[in-house]
Parts: sequence; C-alpha cells; structure tokens
Amino acid sequence: MTAAALTPGTPERQGLYDPAHEHDACGVGMVADLHGRKSHDIVEKALTVLRNLDHRGAVGAEPDDGDGAGILTQIPDALFREVVGFELPPAGHYAVGTAFLPTDGEQRAAAVAHIEALCAEEGLTVLGWRELPHDPSFCGPAARRTMPHFAQLFVKAADDGPHAGKTGLELDRVVFCMRERAEQDVAVYFPSLSSRTIVYKGMLTTPQLEPFFPDLSDRRYETAIALVHSRFSTNTFPAWELAHPFRFIAHNGEINTVKGNRNWMRAREALLKSDLIPGDLSRIYPVIDIEASDTASFDECLELLHLGGRSLPHAVLMMIPEAWENHTEMDPARRAFYEFHSTLMEAWDGPASVTFTDGTVVGAVLDRNGLRPGRFWVTDDGLVVLASEAGVLDDIPPGKVVRKGRLQPGRIFLVDTAAGRIIEDDEIKAQLAAEHPYRQWLEEGLVRFEELPPRPRRTEEAQEPLLKRQQAFGYTLEEQRVILTPMARTGAEPVGSMGTDTPLAVLSQRPRLLYDYFKQLFAQVTNPPLDAIREELVTSLQSTLGPEGNLLEPGPHSCRRLVLPTPIIDNDELAKIVHINDEGDLPHLQAHVVHGLYEVDGGGQALQERLEQICAEVSRAIDDGARIIVLSDRGADATRAAIPALLLTGAVHHHLIREKSRTRVGLVVETGEARECHHMALLIGYGASAVNPYLALETVEDLIAAGKITGVEPAKAVRNMVKAYGKGVLKIMSKMGVSTVASYTGAQIFEAIGLGEEVIERCFTGTTSRLGGVGFDVIAREVAERHRRAYPRGNAPAHRTLEVGGEYQWRREGEPHLFNPETVFKLQHATRTRRYEIFKEYTRLVDDQSARLMTLRGLFRLKEGVRPPVPIEEVEPVSEIVKRFSTGAMSYGSISAEAHETLAIAMNRLGGKSNTGEGGEDPERYTPDPNGDLRRSAIKQVASGRFGVTAEYLTNADDIQIKMAQGAKPGEGGQLPGHKVYPWVAKTRHSTPGVGLISPPPHHDIYSIEDLAQLIHDLKNANPAARIHVKLVAEVGVGTVAAGVSKAHADVVLISGHDGGTGASPLTSIKHAGAPWELGLAETQQTLMLNGLRDRIVVQVDGQMKTGRDVIIAALLGAEEYGFATAPLVVSGCVMMRVCHLDTCPVGVATQNPELRKRFSGKPEFVVNFFEFIAQEVREYLAALGFRSLDEAIGRIDMLDTREAVDHWKASGLDLSPILHQPANPYGNAPRCVNRQDHGLEKALDNTLIQLAESAITRGEKVKLDLPIRNVNRTVGTMLGHEITLRHGGAGLPDDTIDITFTGSAGNSFGAFVPRGVTLRLIGDANDYVGKGLSGGRITLRPHPDAPFEAEHQIIAGNVILYGATSGELFARGIVGERFCVRNSGATAVVEGVGDHALEYMTGGRAVILGATGRNLAAGMSGGIAYVLDLVPARVNTEMVEIEPLDEADRTFLRDIIERHQAETGSTVAGKLLADWEGSLNRFSKIMPRDYKRVLEAKARAEAEGRDVNEAIMAASRG
Repeated sequence: MTAAALTPGTPERQGLYDPAHEHDACGVGMVADLHGRKSHDIVEKALTVLRNLDHRGAVGAEPDDGDGAGILTQIPDALFREVVGFELPPAGHYAVGTAFLPTDGEQRAAAVAHIEALCAEEGLTVLGWRELPHDPSFCGPAARRTMPHFAQLFVKAADDGPHAGKTGLELDRVVFCMRERAEQDVAVYFPSLSSRTIVYKGMLTTPQLEPFFPDLSDRRYETAIALVHSRFSTNTFPAWELAHPFRFIAHNGEINTVKGNRNWMRAREALLKSDLIPGDLSRIYPVIDIEASDTASFDECLELLHLGGRSLPHAVLMMIPEAWENHTEMDPARRAFYEFHSTLMEAWDGPASVTFTDGTVVGAVLDRNGLRPGRFWVTDDGLVVLASEAGVLDDIPPGKVVRKGRLQPGRIFLVDTAAGRIIEDDEIKAQLAAEHPYRQWLEEGLVRFEELPPRPRRTEEAQEPLLKRQQAFGYTLEEQRVILTPMARTGAEPVGSMGTDTPLAVLSQRPRLLYDYFKQLFAQVTNPPLDAIREELVTSLQSTLGPEGNLLEPGPHSCRRLVLPTPIIDNDELAKIVHINDEGDLPHLQAHVVHGLYEVDGGGQALQERLEQICAEVSRAIDDGARIIVLSDRGADATRAAIPALLLTGAVHHHLIREKSRTRVGLVVETGEARECHHMALLIGYGASAVNPYLALETVEDLIAAGKITGVEPAKAVRNMVKAYGKGVLKIMSKMGVSTVASYTGAQIFEAIGLGEEVIERCFTGTTSRLGGVGFDVIAREVAERHRRAYPRGNAPAHRTLEVGGEYQWRREGEPHLFNPETVFKLQHATRTRRYEIFKEYTRLVDDQSARLMTLRGLFRLKEGVRPPVPIEEVEPVSEIVKRFSTGAMSYGSISAEAHETLAIAMNRLGGKSNTGEGGEDPERYTPDPNGDLRRSAIKQVASGRFGVTAEYLTNADDIQIKMAQGAKPGEGGQLPGHKVYPWVAKTRHSTPGVGLISPPPHHDIYSIEDLAQLIHDLKNANPAARIHVKLVAEVGVGTVAAGVSKAHADVVLISGHDGGTGASPLTSIKHAGAPWELGLAETQQTLMLNGLRDRIVVQVDGQMKTGRDVIIAALLGAEEYGFATAPLVVSGCVMMRVCHLDTCPVGVATQNPELRKRFSGKPEFVVNFFEFIAQEVREYLAALGFRSLDEAIGRIDMLDTREAVDHWKASGLDLSPILHQPANPYGNAPRCVNRQDHGLEKALDNTLIQLAESAITRGEKVKLDLPIRNVNRTVGTMLGHEITLRHGGAGLPDDTIDITFTGSAGNSFGAFVPRGVTLRLIGDANDYVGKGLSGGRITLRPHPDAPFEAEHQIIAGNVILYGATSGELFARGIVGERFCVRNSGATAVVEGVGDHALEYMTGGRAVILGATGRNLAAGMSGGIAYVLDLVPARVNTEMVEIEPLDEADRTFLRDIIERHQAETGSTVAGKLLADWEGSLNRFSKIMPRDYKRVLEAKARAEAEGRDVNEAIMAASRG
C-alpha cells in the first residue's frame, strides 16, 4: 500500500494533529470447518460473530460511520463462475481481488490501463473485471464521502509466458510482484489479490458489512474458513483501506516497535534474494510501506516471509516469538529455533492477538505477554469458532461443544483444513524446530562474550585528567551525588519526588546535553506498558551484534554474530569487541573504531562537515570488511571536542539505512557523555547495539578512591552500574510496551521538543519534533560552552571543581526552579495572612518570564485590547470559578491524613473537588463532621493498584477517575515504600502493614482502548450518577488517544503535564517522560474538534499550575477544569525538600510518621484563600480580555499570540504556531462540553434485575431468580449492587439475600463490584474480569449439565479474574485465564487451573488452585495465602514468597472450602480429593509471602507479650 492509494478520509497533518498517530484496537473472530467443507453457513456464522463483537468496535460523531469491519474467506469460486461475464479456469488457476480505484472516471481508466500493462509485463493474463455490487445507503456520511470505486480483477498466468501453468501459492508469487508495482505507480489499493483468499472490507459498522456487500448474503458464496474483524479507531476518520482483515491477518493490538521494524526491513532490502519470487526483487521495493498502518506493515512483512518460502505459521512465529529467553522448561531444540531466528530479524513487539490464514490453514497467535483475549470452542461436527470473547455464537447447543479453550501467551492455535485436525502448539513448534539443525548452526556461528580472551583496556595515549574530561562533558557534583552514587551502591536507578519545575532544554539559558531535548514516549490506552519488575521473565536485554544475512535464505551463515547479554558494556568488554579479530579468526566480526571529534572553534559548520566525513569513513570501512563499527568520543583536547554521542549515532545509523548497508554492521558507542539511563535508552533507540559509558564508570571508581562512595569495591560498583543501566533501559522500554532490547534497538520511541528540522531530518529521521527549534549551530555552541569550562580561553585559570548542578534540587547558582525559596515564602505568607497584594507578588515572580524563560506558556502573550474590556463587576463571581478547580491525585499514604483531609475540607467548602489518589479512603470520611465540614474527596481515583476500591468507595463519589498514567512517571505504577505503610494506611488500602506496595503498570484491565471502554462502562454501572474521568499524560499523539477516550464514553478527559507528580518516581521518568500540558491540551482540543467529539466531553488539565494566568491560558487552549497539586501542598506547608519518598518530611505533609505529622501547620482556610485568589486573578484577566465568563473564553485560541521577538539563543528558533492552530470544525462542534455521553445503561440487564429484586433491596426479603445471559450482557450485577450499597452502605445485605442463576455465556465484568447479599450463579461460561473489585458478593461458575467434556480440562472464564477484589467468594469449576487474582486483597477463590501470572500483587484473601498453573505464579504477592494442588515449584516466582507445608489450620480450611466447592459447583475434582482426603493433603503446597508471615509473627509476639501491636509491626518492617 502506498501513500498514493490512500483515500482522502484522513485530514491532512495540521497544527499538532498528525494522522501518523492513529491507533486502533478491535474485536477479532474466526470460524472454520475442521474438515474443509465449504458452505454459506460459515459466512453467516462469521457475520454473526462480528455482530456479537459490536461493543468492541466504535462509532464517531456520526452513529452510522463505523471505524471499519471486514471478512476474509476462501475464494467463492461457485459464485464467481456464475456472475462474471467471462470464462474462469479451474479454482486455484486464477487470482482475484477487489481493487479500490479512484472515483474520477479518467483517473480510473488510466489506473486500469496501467494495471493491465503491468500484468502483461509480469506474465499474467487479465481475464476480466467485475464491477463489485455494493449498496452505499448502508454506510455513514463520512464513509460515503471517501468511498472508492470497487472493481474485482481476475488474472491467471499467461499460457505463453514464463509462468504458464502456475497455480495456488506459485501463482500468488507472480501476482504479488504485479500488485506491489501497481500500488506504487498508480492510485489503487488491493485489499487482497490471490488465488487462495479474498477480502471484503470497508469503513463500516459491523451490522453494515453484509448489506453493503450483497455478495456476502448470496447462498452461492461458500467457504470453509472466515476471519472477521471489527475496528475501534481512536479517531473517527479512519480510511477505507485501514479496515481489517489485511491479506493474511486480522490483528487486535499494537506494534510498538513499528518505526524500527520498518527501518530495519528497508535496510535489509539490499541483501534480499529469492529463487521463489520471480524476477529482480528491486522492482517491488519498498516492500514495507512507511505510510501504512502498523498492521498493514506487519502484513506486508509476513507476506514477504511467506511467499519467500516459509509456511505461514513459521513466518508468524518469526515475527511474534514466544518469550524463550528466560523459559526454564522449554525444549532446547525449540529454544534454538527462536534464538536462530532472533539473529535473522528482530521481533515485531507489542500486544497482539493475530488471526491468520492462507486459505488452507487458519490459526491465531498471542503475543508473549498474553495481553489480548482469545477464546475458542470446537463442536463434535467439526465447527471451530475463535473470537475475542466466548459465547459469540449463542445458538450452539451445549451438548455439541467438545472443547473450550483460550489463546495463551506466545502459543499458536492452528486448524489445518486439509488434514482435518487442530494441530497443537507443541507439535507445530517441534516440527518447525526439526526442519533444520538450528542448534548446530548456532554452535558454529554465534560467538559469546565469555569465550573471548581478555584484552588490554582502551585508553588514548596522552589522556587528559579525569576532571577536565568530566568538565568537557558537563558533569556536575549533583549528578555524581544524585545519579551515579546510588547506582554504584545499589545497582538500582535513583528515585526522587515532587515532579520537575526547571525549564525545558530549549528554554534553558544553560548549555544542555542533546539527550535533554528528547522525551520518552509511553504506552497509554491504545496499548499497555509492561511490568518489568514482576513480569521480568517475558523481557530480555539480550541481543546480537554483527552483520545479517539474506532473510529469505537462512542457513548456517545467517547467525555469525556476537551475543550481548546486556546492551551496556564495561571497559573490559569493549576491549574484547575492539580486538575481536586480532588473531584473524573472526573476520566476519572485524571491528573499526571511528573517532567522533571535531574542531570546536568551527561551530555548527565544522560539526556538520565532520559528520559527513565520518559517514563516508564508515561506508569505506564496511567496503573494506568492517562488520562492527565503534563510535568513540575519546581523545578530546584543547582544540577538538566530542560530537554529542546521540547526534553521531543517529547520523551514522540513518546514513547506513539510506545506503541500505545498515544490516551489514553492528554499532557500538564508546562514550564519556552518557551517564543516565535515559541517555542509554536514547542511544539504543537510535541504533546502537551496545553502549560503553566509560567516563561514568571511571567517575564512580574515582569517587570510591576518594572515599565519597563507601562500602563497595570498585569492580562491584562497575557491575552495579551496568546492572542499574540495564534495569533502567528495561523500565523505559517497558513503559512503551516493548519487551526485548533487540526490538527496541533503532525503534525511535521518543519525541523531540526544541530540535530543528535540519537536525531531525539528518540524524533522527522519522522522529516527531512539533515546534521545530535549534539547529547544528546551537548544538555546537552548547558543546563549546561545556568545552570552555575544561579548556578556558586565553590565560583564564582552569576551574578546579565541577559545577554544582541544581537540576534536581534548587541551588542558587543552578538551573532556575518555579518553586524556589522566594516564591514558596511569598505564596505561604499571602495565603496564611489572606493578603491578595502579596499573592500578586508571588504570581508576578512565577509569570514574569521575560528575563528567564521557564515554560512554553511563558512564550505566549494574551491579546488584551482586541475586544473591549468588561467592568470586573460584570465577570462571573469567584464562587462560580472555584467550582472548576480540583486538587491533584495525592494518595493517603504518600501524604499524611492531616494534609489529605485539609485539602478535602477546603475543596468541599469551595464547591471544588479534591481527589483521593490511588490509596482508597476511610469510610469514616463519608459523613460530615459536627461543624458541617466534609472530609470526603469528591473525586475517587481508580488506578492500577485498586487499593480500597470497593462498591462503597465508588458509590460515594461525584467523579470517578481512571488513572491511565501520571505526570511524574507515565507508564509505571505507583510505589509506597514499606516504612510508609503504617497500619492505618494498610487498613484503608486492604493490605499488610509494613509491606511495601507497588502498583502494577496499567495493563490488567485497561490494556487497550476497548478494555478502557469496558472499565468506563463498569464504573458507570457502579455509580450511574458519577462522571467518569480518564487521566492521560501529555505526549505526542495524546489528542488521538483523547478522541478514543471520548468515543469510549468517558465524561471527562484529564491531560496532565509531564512536570507534575508529587509522588516517588524514578528520576529518569520525572525528567524525561511526557510533554508539557500546553502541547497535550492544544493537540487534544484540535483533534476533538476535527473529530466532532469535543461537545460531549469535559477537558481538564493539570501539571505545575500555579497562577491565574496559567488558568486563562489553559482555558483559551480549550480546558474547562483545572487541577492544582504542588501549589496547594506548598500552601499547606510544603517547603519542596523533595524527600517525600523517604518519610522524613520536616513539615508533616508527605509522611506517616506520627512525630513528624505533629509539625503539620496547614489549615483548610489557607487552601480556600489560595483558590479564591486564583479565581480573583482569573476574573481580572477575563475582564481585560473582554469576557464575562470562563465559558466564553474556552477554546478562544485567537486571543493568544506569541511574544514578539524572543531574544533567547535557543528558544528563538521555536515555532509555536502549531499550538495556536485553529482547526477546521467540520461538525459545527462547540469548543466545550454541551452534551452528555450516552452510556447505554438503559439497555443493561441489571434494570430487569433491579425491578425483580425490588423487595430485597428495599425490605431485605429473599429473592431467587433464573435468567438467560449472552456475551453482550456486560457488567451484570453491578448496578444492582450499587442500589444495595446506596441503601445499606458498605455492609450490604445478609449473604444470599438475592440469589440469581444465569444460563449462557456472560459478557465481560460479570459480577464486578458486587456487594455482600448478592449471589450470582452462572451455568455456562464467562469472559474476562469476573468478580472485578468484588466487594462481598458470591459468584459460582459451572459448565452446562449437557456438556460432554470434563470440566477441569476446559476454560470456564477469561483473564484477570477477581482483580482488586476486597471481600467475597468465587467458586469456578474449570480453568481460568491469565492473571487470576491479581491484586486480590480479601476474597476467597477456588478454581481448577490458572494461566500465567496468577496471584500477582495479591495482598490478602485466599486462593485455592486445584489444577495446573502457568508461569510466574505469585509474582509480587505480599499478602494472603494460596494453596496449589500438585505444584510445579519452577513456575513460582519466589522473590517474595516461600513454598511451605500445610499446618493444622490450613488442613481444616482446605477441607471446609473444598467441600463447599463441591456443593456449589458439583466439582468432580473436589469429589475425588475428598474421597481420599488424607492422601490428597500430601499433594497440596502452601504459598506464603515472606513479609506477610513476618508481620503475622510480629503481631502474634506483641499480643503475647502485651506490647503495642502497631509499633511491633512497623519495627519488623524496618527489618
């Protein structure tokens, strides 16, 4: 697919909107006949599956405009023979496909003529064209406007040509070459063109697909295989050709590494040769189109691998391999298969459920993390149905279903219709692994570090003193103390708190490293970040270095490379690489060192010329046989400075990609400049396979020698550094959802802020830099200023020490901070004495950035005088404006009860909103105090940790906020160290006192846009009166995500700036992840307006908001509500010590320590003063701008301008016009929220339940009900539970008051947040999220009595069951999916088998597993107890738990619970265990968290000795 073929459905790039940031997620389905019997019935069933997945797709501003739907089947030969007006050869002897052609007659005729000419050139005969019947009345207005012309092309191999007689796959290879050429030459796009399969798809909703294409309802349309797909795009302008399925696949997910994958594939083209694909391959380049969607690129790569000679399953497993690197139980032959292919090409990494077919085999594969759902049923007569949900064909009698299964992480599911059977994962992989002697090839080809002889370390002959080299690279004393020392000591990356309030690199007066101009991107909503801490086994830092071979002809020569266990290498390892071929026995790994120095006085010109020379030198070295290039910045002296390592790496990497020689060499960077994890990640992300930070390592050795780092030997410190850098890179990769460093290398997952076009184009091609910025001249000047400190001009004396720093904490001579001693003092003085004039002095200090730029908004000017000013009396009053304010999400636990409640009281007095943060809230706060004050937070946050999220908590909310990311550390979960988890905090969080809490990254039930839509639906059901928020963090593409959030029916979207964040966070995240809110907010407003989605959602903003001017700028850019976090804390007494994570806060704000809390001096009045002052200042600005209310000002971008002539050596190059761009408004949308979202609650099954259970809800009478259920009935029981909680509070009703039996397949979130008193019994099966947030209710799951299978071997329910449950019970007769009982903190559950990552992050409750488990059991489990039958110890993650024998209490508990399981579900497993109870007991193992055990023991001892239990627990937690 080429850019020429794109339909004009997507708006042009404009302002901050860029169509490249489109994302989608979806429902996928597959229906097949095991024995290959073709029928129209398969088509009908597939279309039914599609309609039953309708809730997983989406519609935009127009309800009839779908995001895309489609179907892929075998060729309906019988139909085509009867409807075309020409003779067709036998089936398989001709290829057919639909062409999307221009609607303009002349253009179309030219395109058709060109296609026919290309057919002749390629040895094909055109049999004819068929105008494809379609009915435009069955699509929406936007779809009609962009609809192409549809015609089907029929071709065969020419009888007198070179391909005469070719059929099937061989014919497809010929057709492929013609199609690739046609799509590059003219405006045509073929959804498919093949002798085996055909695609019908379009910009349609799922119910529109069949009536739009009448062929699909024709009884003569027969197939044995059908793939279907329904798309949820984050935007509403998806183009026709972006609908799925593509030529071989339908895909639910996201390829996170696609930029790198495309670049690497482009570079590999020079080496491609094939005997199978006819002719010179260069005529079809580029094989992978840069403009296409990620799935289209994936499909193109898969097609190349398949047509180039590999079976479809083989090609799929190359692109989506399972997590083989740390798999202890994997067969060595299979491991060799994966390792061999990892040297051929990197994986296409990201969450993916891919269904695929070549017309004979049909199958599905899940990514290594299992972050997409997939369920299948097989019937006794050979029907196979697979889809994102179970129950999508509800007319199959239960007695016919012989197998119910699920897709599993890294596993492949395959139906071979020719052989008439399902081929199991192990059989396929064993077969593929045995095709070639992969182990032998690897043993002969791979070189491992430990096999290489030691070499002398590299040093330049006349090395400059260490201090001079440190100065030349800009090292500071602060970096040594804050960054290097903790890493050398502990091997972990350093942590900080309180966000960042220093200027962006491009606004700073000081020279900054080039790395500081880049921001890490992170996954939010459209795909999940990964969990590098608890799910480390699916990640890998290993990669290989050296030349690649021809991808299409693998052999022993393909894997002659050096294995790197980690991308960070020390000085001895680098020496091994440089001297690898000294004996001449490894010529294919010959190294060449390039010196990256330039004449510093020559400025930008000299820098650019030297880059050109270096690129030419590298090309020559490759021609001379170099296969590893070492880019070194050693050897700087008084006249020559080092080229910034990132600039050098990017320039060489992209030069070699353009030359198509990049895959012939590996890149290694030897740099003195890189010293933070962020620096390493950037170098790897722009192409380096290995980095040697020699100066950082030397600095640490020197600090030890000088006695500044104690308690660690130099060699150990160096290994700690390497380990910390590796961990840091892994964390940064994980934030973007990338699991292997091999896929991350060259993936460019960053955006630049403040880098100019010339630099980006040359060195960082494809990276987004929305505001332009500095060029080579400024970069050279920054280098020169650092260089001058080491080598002063003239006779100036040399500096004896490093600069102080001041980036992380305020220092008088360091970087300026918005909150500094002066602004903190003024703000506290003004709000404590209620003196507005002093407050104005504070805002003047913050706002006046003419002397020193701090923020992007400091570059804006308000256009006063354009409209006549308004008398201030006529402007809306302070009392109205303050209702738009909220305080930030600071959890009880991170800040003290006093600070938390002070903010809540103040906001409730004002009518604004305070936020609980993610730590839950004590129910005592739900009732007003005697003086009328209310300590209840209006906004209840639901984050990935689900701490204290109960039915009662949600019912007591005005707003419910889903935290997808937080400003200080987007893509990561929160952390509360054990010494802050005092007993009163643990009680609110339903966790164990003294045990540290880590929230998972947001990937358990919010790992894609349709799952977020599901959680929004769940929470709306849990409290229909509350607004549902989604909190995002600004980054490039956040506008597109916000559009998806609006389509997912959120009521509010919050855009957080990168600079906020009061909690503990890795320093690399605080400084380098996310973008300023000005960019995120403007992009959100522009994208929502373009989409026609702005008028249905409220936009909120926060992030270092400090003054009335900040509020006005946010309003003009489009925000209606405004959040403040740091400022209210400062008003409450915070003095910005930035030690929140240490529990040593000197003013009692961010601590739980009872002694320190006594020092808290904040009062609600001070906070009220602050917000009233802000509102008063907003009124003054409104009056001056000529507005009477904030509503009038919202979205009035025309009232903002950029400051005249910015006199700043860096910022003057910025172009802010994209922020101030006024987008088109095609839907006549209001620029603010004037409508309500339609949550569709009136369609919920719960309305019926509430009516039928009325007597139970109001009078507590017992009620028994019996109803059918389908997969489209989602979140069943939740609204009923809300009604009970509303009337009866957190205690609910007596057990079993309402007892409901359902029969069928339940939709997602069955029984979510159900309180005590409700029992839900399901006969059939359930999907994902059963019992999410269970709050005391009971759930039982059992198969239908007619089911012929053994329940304990079949899947009864999906993934992520009992997520965040706080109390209640679940009994399930059968196996459940991945991540069972994640964050369970109080429920009791019995199941008969689980997938990977079960019991993750569990903090309470009991789990009994009467069957097999997956890998990584009990990762991060810090509380509760689990009992497992026939446990395989290797599958347990023993970092936090121990495997113990049962004691007497355990035996009693188990007998009791298993008897109940048998009574509730009729379990035969339970029956057999109870029949031989004494023998059965020996088969159980107990999984016990160490910390939990320690706390229980400390508690028991304290009680026995009569000591204070709380003190004893906290003493035990400190070890």
